Amino acid sequence: MTTIKDVAREAGVTPATVSYVLNNTGRVSEATRQRVMAAARRLNYRPSIIAQNLRAGESRIIGYAWHRGIPGDWTPVMQEFLYSISESAEREGYHILTFIADSDDPVASYLTLADTGRVDAFVLAYTVQDDPRVRRLLDLGIPFVSFGRANDQWDFPFVDVDGENGMAQITNHLLACGHQRIALVTWPKSSLTGEYRQQGYLRSLEQAGIEINPQWITTAKNIAHDGYLAAQRLMELPAPIRPTAIACVSDMIAIGVMQFLNEAGYVVGRDIAVTGFDDIPMADHLNPPLTSVRQPLDLVGEQMIALLLSILRGERLDRYQILIKPTLMIRASSDSSRTS
Repeated sequence: MTTIKDVAREAGVTPATVSYVLNNTGRVSEATRQRVMAAARRLNYRPSIIAQNLRAGESRIIGYAWHRGIPGDWTPVMQEFLYSISESAEREGYHILTFIADSDDPVASYLTLADTGRVDAFVLAYTVQDDPRVRRLLDLGIPFVSFGRANDQWDFPFVDVDGENGMAQITNHLLACGHQRIALVTWPKSSLTGEYRQQGYLRSLEQAGIEINPQWITTAKNIAHDGYLAAQRLMELPAPIRPTAIACVSDMIAIGVMQFLNEAGYVVGRDIAVTGFDDIPMADHLNPPLTSVRQPLDLVGEQMIALLLSILRGERLDRYQILIKPTLMIRASSDSSRTS
């Protein structure tokens, strides 16, 4: 299938220029426009119907996919995120269309909706390294904004919470509480979000001069059961290297960690510290309440929709990659002085 990049190469211009011509946005000279259109005809390039709808303003629908096979896709965090983008979109006269993406070919569902003109653009989440959705949407010039990054080489619009900063805040808090043997339960390596959070953990320990034991780092899917098993593995380590604190990359994992520790006879917050990430509504009601990192998802949603609508309107973007700082919420699971 011929892509915008093919047309750009044939016409001797940038992919962005091709997109401006096809969507009738941006300042492009008549000579350049004619050259781009001639190249498109030679290559038999058929613009997506979405481009026509953008000019006509017919759809006013933004697509968002639930992905089969992603553990935790229905967590309170993503429910709050979906509510945030829906509320922000509706304030601007747009609506969110949710759909199911096939785990075997996640790109196909996006292209079907775009080619049939049912949506104007997409909001992406759960991005991974070299994400095929990002690559394909970029190639085809289909507007989107991502909650999360894909890799440093691709230039595309995103809004993300600074997970590295958030996990550094957690690790520094645990260090300040006197912990030296701090374990991390992170996601599998395919998760870029997990990698950023792990970098914050590693950076803080290195800055504190603590030699990191590889056995302190273990992985889990974003479900409580996997957190339970991860805690079991960590607490089976020999006493001299057994962690006194366990930092988790999500609250769902931390809930499983706390369940194992409680069943094993440990008093969380006194015998061992546990922290999460996301600050789901349940975090403050656990026993003990869970120290976590709050993601400002209302702000994330507002920024994503504002950015996406600017793209749809063809406005000049001075800033289209936005990183938001999260907030550490300290509770009794890591600080026994806060136990009531």
